[in-house]
Amino acid sequence: MAPSLDQTLALVAIAPFLAAMLAPFIFRFAGSYSGWLLAIVPVAIFWVLLGLVEPIQQTGAITAGIDWIPHYGLRLSFLLDGLSLTFALTISAIGALILVYAGAYLKGHPHQGRFLAFMLAFMGAMLGLVTADNLVALVVFWELTSVTSFLLIGFDHQRQAARRAAIQALVVTGAGGLTLLIGAVILHQVGGAWEMSALLEQGALVKASPAYLAILLLFVFAAFTKSAQVPFHFWLPNAMEAPTPVSAFLHSATMVQAGVYLMLRTSPILGGTAIWEGLLVVFGGVTLLWGALAALRQTDLKQMLAQTTIASLGLLILLIGIGSELAINAAAVYFVAHALYKAALFLVVGVIDHETGTRDITALGGLRGKLPVTFGAAVLAGLSMVGLPLTVGYLAKEEMYAALAGGDPTQILVLIVLIAGNGLLAGVGLAVAIKPFFGAHVATPTPAHEAGPSLLAGPVVLAILGIAAGIKANTVGMFLMAPTATAVLGTPVESHLKLSVDPTSLLLWLSVATWALGAATYYYLETVRAVLRRGRTAVGWTFDQGFDAAMFGLIRFAATVTRFFHHGRLEAYVVVLFSMLILAIAVPLIALGGLPAMPAFPPLTFYEWGIIIVAITGLVAVLVAPSRLVAIVSLGIQGLAVAMLFLLFGAPDLAFTQFMVEVLSVVILALVMTRLKLDMRDRREFEDWIRDGTIAIAAGVSIMVLLLVVVSGPLDMRLSDFFTQTSVAIAHGHNIVNVILVDYRGLDTLGEISVVMTAGIAVLALLRRRRANKATTPARKARKGAEA
Repeated sequence: MAPSLDQTLALVAIAPFLAAMLAPFIFRFAGSYSGWLLAIVPVAIFWVLLGLVEPIQQTGAITAGIDWIPHYGLRLSFLLDGLSLTFALTISAIGALILVYAGAYLKGHPHQGRFLAFMLAFMGAMLGLVTADNLVALVVFWELTSVTSFLLIGFDHQRQAARRAAIQALVVTGAGGLTLLIGAVILHQVGGAWEMSALLEQGALVKASPAYLAILLLFVFAAFTKSAQVPFHFWLPNAMEAPTPVSAFLHSATMVQAGVYLMLRTSPILGGTAIWEGLLVVFGGVTLLWGALAALRQTDLKQMLAQTTIASLGLLILLIGIGSELAINAAAVYFVAHALYKAALFLVVGVIDHETGTRDITALGGLRGKLPVTFGAAVLAGLSMVGLPLTVGYLAKEEMYAALAGGDPTQILVLIVLIAGNGLLAGVGLAVAIKPFFGAHVATPTPAHEAGPSLLAGPVVLAILGIAAGIKANTVGMFLMAPTATAVLGTPVESHLKLSVDPTSLLLWLSVATWALGAATYYYLETVRAVLRRGRTAVGWTFDQGFDAAMFGLIRFAATVTRFFHHGRLEAYVVVLFSMLILAIAVPLIALGGLPAMPAFPPLTFYEWGIIIVAITGLVAVLVAPSRLVAIVSLGIQGLAVAMLFLLFGAPDLAFTQFMVEVLSVVILALVMTRLKLDMRDRREFEDWIRDGTIAIAAGVSIMVLLLVVVSGPLDMRLSDFFTQTSVAIAHGHNIVNVILVDYRGLDTLGEISVVMTAGIAVLALLRRRRANKATTPARKARKGAEA
């Protein structure tokens, strides 16, 4: 029996997490081949998703899900349309190749099984994010990508740089996750639904709402932090502390693309306004140029690629901000092109580092004879990054230039930014693909040799796919570009993508200008790098340093607040606590006019008067106690009088509990105080008597008045009736008080027990420390005397 659509989508969402749980066990018997075995999971997901291409083309979208929290109308729902399908296919395909690569790259690492588990969980989080229909589920998966990336970036946790990079990524993207959560809640309130499939139809309603600007800024902030837009870009280059498979996956198809996906997904809801276009185009353009220039300043191959990822993300955000059909088409094609060539180049750099012992571009050369297959993959991927014909990168570049060929002054300005950014990226692509392999051979820390099939499969396949997708432009347009653009724009989009080189087309000459700028950048790379480094030194400040300053300031502020509120003076804590209690009770009563009329004092029997006299006697005895021991015993008198009152009013259980508590309290206090001097009296200044006495009387009066207000109102018996009716039927207990404590308030009771136990352990530790200090004092004195 074939699984239903709901079951299929649920299996796609849960399969990577199940595989992650099994990964450490598979690694125990499969070793470095565990990457091949675990890659079966994303391959299967890719195959299942591929089978949904035709149904999605016919229907536009597929939705499915299960009830999650029905009481709040929440469903764990999934949406598969052209946009989510394109992202999911890219994630699963590249993820499979990177798992194979990771098995060989980390061969011999004792924690490889854990690493593969983290990778699969990372993949599952991203797949869940791009297929989630429910806003709450989207936020959950969004945060899961941050958590799993934290584990991957900090995988080599023994190095301080890796730990810092992981924390930095978590802080920045976690902040964006909080704004996304707030924005999702507001969007739900405005749009009246949790499902994106329903909210996509509410764009006009949301834009007309007074909350539109707040929703927009919250979602944009979340996207900018995740997709490393200036000024939140600094965490992404530092994430290169992660192993190369993580870098390849994170930069090509996963976490950093989450912000791009969010902007594409919410474009029908939030897009089309001046502020949307202004924010995305301006920040995207600045990020494009910033990342491209920063890449030219680097000599580490991974850092060069990382900075170009920032630039490419800025380019995608810019295209989404423009929002026209051609711009969205360009964004769809460029996303795939970038994913293919960026993953391939990262894996190539990993092979170079793995087989030579360095990835410094100035310390590499002449490797094409030693690493011929790696060289071939680097060239093919580099051609796509440069955007030469026959590659999918060429199609993406032509499409984005077509989107800005209208002649409007603003479009011309943006077009110039695109040409400059693409030209600089082309120069970096040429440097990465050519410089390590050409020129005189340079001796490397490890004698260079070609890698094995597991390391080469990923870069070779991805590089070839970049060429194949360019040659099969019609197929890419039909199955990729058109469905994706249709999902984003909300209107049917016909495919027009085709591979053509027309010398009379303005687009070709714009591409020629891009290639010329790329060639010049490559030729003058050393000069450009030197100039940029001098400029960086002259500025002397970076956003990364700003993050450190902000974190240091936060820690200092937290320490100041801690010292202010947790100064260690117990007496001050008690004064503040009871003063706030008085205010919390008295202010609402006075403001709301809840002060009751003084009731007539009820007549008392002789034994009730006797108990009251005992309680008053105990109170006076505590106040005038000549020693600490007398004060402790007198305090017990108060509790015993209260227990007697419980007994008189028909609550023997409470009376017995009160008796036990008071006896234990007196015994424990007496035992603890034996460590001090029980025969002493704590002298207090007159000012302390006045302050504490005033607070005590005010607190007592406030509580008394509050109780009078409570008892003067009508008694609501609903809760009492509920406990009476259900204590036997549900909790199987006839003693209602015990049932409340053990069943209905079981966690509360457990918490109280835990607090008492923790306090007891703390007291025991302090007593032992005091005893140990007393025992070591004679030894210290003897040692000091011997030294003298």
